[in-house]
Amino acid sequence: MTITYADWHLDRTFASSAGAVRWSALGPEDGDPVVLVHGTPFSSYVWRGVARALARERRVYVWDLAGYGASEMRAGQNVSLAAQGRVFTELLAHWGLDRDVRPAVVAHDFGGCVALRAHLLHGARYARLALVDAVALAPWGTATFRHLGAHAEVFAELPPALHEALVREYVSSASHRGLHPDVLDRLVAPWCTEAGRPAFYRQMAQNDQRFTDEIQGRYGEVEPPVLVCWGAEDTWLPPGHGHELAALLPGAELRLIEGAGHLVQEDAPAELTAELGRFLGAGPLGAHRR
Repeated sequence: MTITYADWHLDRTFASSAGAVRWSALGPEDGDPVVLVHGTPFSSYVWRGVARALARERRVYVWDLAGYGASEMRAGQNVSLAAQGRVFTELLAHWGLDRDVRPAVVAHDFGGCVALRAHLLHGARYARLALVDAVALAPWGTATFRHLGAHAEVFAELPPALHEALVREYVSSASHRGLHPDVLDRLVAPWCTEAGRPAFYRQMAQNDQRFTDEIQGRYGEVEPPVLVCWGAEDTWLPPGHGHELAALLPGAELRLIEGAGHLVQEDAPAELTAELGRFLGAGPLGAHRR
């Protein structure tokens, strides 16, 4: 059967401390577990190709962060990186990946901070950790991100058509090669509903550098083997961040992916999948089970 990306659907719900979170699992139930964590302002949809490739041999878990994608969006919701780190820890327990079976974790953008906070602050344990263009080091956040977050209440009042135009332009800027129109539509759609419009600015208003400042001095404590992957043409988080991050993480290896911007999953999916497959396959069979 041919599977198209248009059918990407998270079919399960977890009642987290930050609201209902949508998730799904792909691949054989007895496969080594891998969890994919997306960033902002995206959703698990950016992982669709990588997830399906890895799921040929592994059990792959995907989820939309609280307040993103198909997950619950509501006024007053805590969608800070602190809250997301707690939710991720809750999800790992819900999946049974907090005891004898340690998952490999692949985290992009905000997801990097989420995974690192869960590990360093909440005791989450991983078999391996891959950080892809990760928010982890100061300074981060484009000028646009900071401006929108600082004036969230004002921008939340934009007419729907203007809001959608802003979101489309912002999301498009994460790609070096340019996004396919259908992909752009799918990434923008969650932010253009009645609940999604204020949610787009809410996540910007609630997140700033303090959430990485709290853990940056502890990166030498990270236990699992680490791969740092970076788009060589990333304008949101320039490759220098990747070099610096890899130097702070014990034994980390760095891979730059040429021709890719911040959204490496869209710009160079084959290259990224190959790097992740190599990294996740390293070590003895069953290394994820301890």
